[in-house]
Amino acid sequence: MSHLRLSRIGFTLLALAACGGADADTSPVNESQTPTAPSPPPVAAPPANAFPDVTAFLTLDLNALPNFSAPVYPVHYDAAAIARDNSGANPVTDAGAALGSVLFHDRQLSINGRVSCASCHQQADGFTDRARFSVGFDGERRTDVHSMRLANSRFQSDPGFFWDRRATTLELLSTEPIRNSIEMGFDSSVGGIDSLVRRMRTLPYYPELFRVVFGDTEITEARMQRALAQYLRSIVSTRSRWDDGYARVYSLTAPNRGLNVNVPGLSAQENRGRQLYFDPPQQGGAGCAGCHAAPTFALAAGVRGNGLDAGEQRAFKSPSLKNVSVRGPYMHDGRLATLDAVVEHYNSGIRGGPALDQRLRGANGQPLRLNLSVEDKAALVAFLHTLTDTELLSDPKFGNPFRR
Repeated sequence: MSHLRLSRIGFTLLALAACGGADADTSPVNESQTPTAPSPPPVAAPPANAFPDVTAFLTLDLNALPNFSAPVYPVHYDAAAIARDNSGANPVTDAGAALGSVLFHDRQLSINGRVSCASCHQQADGFTDRARFSVGFDGERRTDVHSMRLANSRFQSDPGFFWDRRATTLELLSTEPIRNSIEMGFDSSVGGIDSLVRRMRTLPYYPELFRVVFGDTEITEARMQRALAQYLRSIVSTRSRWDDGYARVYSLTAPNRGLNVNVPGLSAQENRGRQLYFDPPQQGGAGCAGCHAAPTFALAAGVRGNGLDAGEQRAFKSPSLKNVSVRGPYMHDGRLATLDAVVEHYNSGIRGGPALDQRLRGANGQPLRLNLSVEDKAALVAFLHTLTDTELLSDPKFGNPFRR
């Protein structure tokens, strides 16, 4: 067979194959018997947002709240330190503290919507105010005391909060600034807290938040107090340079739990200041730890006045010394501008009076005089700087939860 004929036969076969060919099955296709690819699984509908108003106004995710309730304590926050917790029947919960954070930062809790609790207690400044006296809601009048630092307030074991100790609990403290005629303005002349509650009912995020925390949407002052107090108690300082170093030498069985040992990571001057801080005057120290006890540096039990004024009859409360170096001024009325001035007061300026604490009296009962050298006073100030907790100053869970 010629090469040409073979080519023609091949072409014919290809053509038949393309058309189905002579033997091709041209019967109708039974679609029920034709294999098909498996159908893709149905796409699940996104879950409904149970908290649309919270989402609209706040950055909080109520399904994944920050950890307010269970801070990670370092080893030196031992059982004795944690036992000073004043939570009582109102322990911190994540949801309760989250509501407290909203209340703390909400300017709508002032009569004209201009200030919040956070306006006078700035996180970056150690939860205090840069001004000696804070400006109230009207932008003109000022408070008559300095804004108190807030860290470790849960470890203030003695009852009595505010500088003058007039509030017996953090719960009672929490709404007094709201009622104050200078600070936030919901005083009796405008209907007090009841007037604020009526406003809060119109703010769409509060019914959702109160339902999550308390099981229903009812807004009351007592519930506000519980939430605000939980938020305040959640502000715990555990990560200063002193904390990180002391955790390495702490021992429950060592003399004075290792507080008299040089702390790794601190300079020679800072460790000298540490020694002065913890050693009592009878041993050549300044005795600061007698009133501000480690590791919380909150005020110890039974502490009375510090001799700011001669004849003083009031025993002022004092905050924890954590973050004390971040921002002055100092004392209840902000009269001392620097930490150097604070150290000098305890060195040479204590005045006698009925309220003066016994720990600030010498052997003769007169105000104590430490007579520290210039170098030792500088060392004490240097040590106080090691109590700065930069993590607390920037932790987003303590920041403003409102969408800007």
